[in-house]
Amino acid sequence: MAVIVAFLLNAGLNFVVGLLVAKLLGPAQFGVFALASAGAVVLNTLLFEWLRLSATRFYSGRVRVEEPWIRQGLDRAYAVLALAMIGLALLYGGLDLWGGNAPQSRAAVTAGAALVAVGIGLFDYHAALARARFDGGLYLRLVAVKNVLTFVSMSAVAWFYPEPVYVLLAGGLSQAVAVLVLREPLRDAPAPRQRLRLSETRRLFLVYGLPLIAANGLYQLLPFLNRWSIADQAGFTEAGYFSLAADVASRSLGTLGTALDLLLFQLAVQAEEHHGRAAAEAQIGRNAAIVVALMLPCAAGFWVVLPALQDLVVPEAFRGPFVTYAAILIPGLFCLALTNFALNPVFQIRRRTLPVIGAALLGLAVNGIGLLVLPRLVGPAGVAMAQSLGMAAAMLVLAVRALTGRDRIALPWRDILAASGASLAMLVCLLPLRPLPAWQALGLSVPAGILLYAGLVWAFDIAGLRTIAVERLRNRAPVPAG
Repeated sequence: MAVIVAFLLNAGLNFVVGLLVAKLLGPAQFGVFALASAGAVVLNTLLFEWLRLSATRFYSGRVRVEEPWIRQGLDRAYAVLALAMIGLALLYGGLDLWGGNAPQSRAAVTAGAALVAVGIGLFDYHAALARARFDGGLYLRLVAVKNVLTFVSMSAVAWFYPEPVYVLLAGGLSQAVAVLVLREPLRDAPAPRQRLRLSETRRLFLVYGLPLIAANGLYQLLPFLNRWSIADQAGFTEAGYFSLAADVASRSLGTLGTALDLLLFQLAVQAEEHHGRAAAEAQIGRNAAIVVALMLPCAAGFWVVLPALQDLVVPEAFRGPFVTYAAILIPGLFCLALTNFALNPVFQIRRRTLPVIGAALLGLAVNGIGLLVLPRLVGPAGVAMAQSLGMAAAMLVLAVRALTGRDRIALPWRDILAASGASLAMLVCLLPLRPLPAWQALGLSVPAGILLYAGLVWAFDIAGLRTIAVERLRNRAPVPAG
């Protein structure tokens, strides 16, 4: 439970910080900031994501004690990559500043994005270690410290020094400092190094992680290229409009998916450790149904309340384009969530991760074709359409690979169809509330949608969620004395 609380806290404060930074920087400067942030995420994915994924897959409370070389190999790989990245970034940025260029120059922003990637990687890696131990308390403390530091530093820098690169660096530094503050509980007990084991471990991480890195890097490349495309065609102001809508939509939908993945994939790993591969794949199938049952109504509900959110929380300079872009991006982001949290785990648990690259490459190709065609037909909104089409194509090809053939995964289709029907019923009931004034629309839609969908889930035990809830309540009930 602490993991879910921590993740919701993290997502909520990130949402607030994003809106605050957008308001303080304005559309044009926020466009630069968002582009640099996307670049930092791409760099982090390419360089450090394999360490986070390997920690999630191969590290655990048992491994911490019995196989200390796993953590040693992860730590050493991160240190080597981080030092190399910091050195290159300082050299590149320092030479640019020495040449008399301003902090907002392209080279300075690129160097800043590289340094921020190191901070993101450090935090994500240590957060994954805490989750893999099932140490929810430590994870909650790590997230809380990071969020306090991020909120204070980024908002202060955006207020006093409203330059995108300075705000970006403040965010990256906050993540690294949070890890340093909690370095003692994050450490493992000292153990002698075994060079042969370290070499074998490194190969294991690379074989498992590199295909996933390539795929994740391609998915992160989509919004990065799309923001560049809009900036090139319509300027940084339009890129700022697109970026805020994309950030708010991705965080609103991705928050729940990632929170679910933090728990569900670890359950599959645990099932494999104790009961074998068949039990793990059965758990993956159940997990997929839960992901659909919770993500689909969230996507539908988010679309319903978009106009209300715009009027209540979006800075005035961004209103209008926000709803247009976010509405187009929602289907693609939902498809990406299914890819990452329902389909990718099939290949992760089997340690056969090459198919995810093929799906990501197809998505990138579809996105690229869309960028060539759609903006000419419908203007900047065509870029958002291209992104959604690319993510949908990637999901479909990976679904075909996972759900057909001799090794297909078994899914509880009854639960998936029931979740789809319940989400459609909820959407139809909420549609009349969409045109209401913002406070009324939001205040009525959210509780009504939750009650309606939860009632249908309870009545039909969709994805076994009623059973899970009853078991949780039963386990928490006090045992009678005597």
